[in-house]
Amino acid sequence: MTLKMEYNTKQIQIIEVAERLFAQKGFVGTSVRDIAHEADINVSMISYYFGSKEKLIEALFKLRITESGSRIESIISNEDLTPLQKVYIMIDGVIDRLLGNQCFHNIMMREQLSSERTPVISDHIMDLKIRNVELMQKLIKEGQDTGVFRKNIDMSLMTTTLYGTINQSIATQEFYRKMNHLENMSDEEFQNFMKRKLSQHLKNLFKLTVTNEHHIQH
Repeated sequence: MTLKMEYNTKQIQIIEVAERLFAQKGFVGTSVRDIAHEADINVSMISYYFGSKEKLIEALFKLRITESGSRIESIISNEDLTPLQKVYIMIDGVIDRLLGNQCFHNIMMREQLSSERTPVISDHIMDLKIRNVELMQKLIKEGQDTGVFRKNIDMSLMTTTLYGTINQSIATQEFYRKMNHLENMSDEEFQNFMKRKLSQHLKNLFKLTVTNEHHIQH
């Protein structure tokens, strides 16, 4: 079932407004009334479409999980690409997704760093992480089956390396600007600069970690 069949345009608009508010004010700090006001709709419309705030955040995670899943599935099924090329495309996809949607990133981070966990969100985050590892495993296994990738790869640490590096870069953007004397760069320029640097850095790391070759080609 595709997302378009599952959610109509109005529902996706409500989900995106909720995502922005959850990122700014937190899940607990955002009311259904806030979401309705921001989306310029009646509160009853949210109840009609989603039933509750919990169901709304569930829909948000479902939307984002399906998006990332279908992206990786299409990479996996592309027979014109080598296993390493597939890993590189996946890396760029994750960078684009995390840097391009910092609202969703903030919801994830806020929840994982909070002392007061919201079980409904924690469960979704766990599902999302497991799904990410499983999809990356599929990509790696293909390379292992053809002998291009080494056998003993710790998949959970690989995922931590990928997501952790990007998450840390997002969280410490101002520090990175200062360290590299980029204070005068516009936000858009800086985001593009970060994408390029992260892409190069992570591809080198992954090549070194997953392949049987012990040198890095630039």
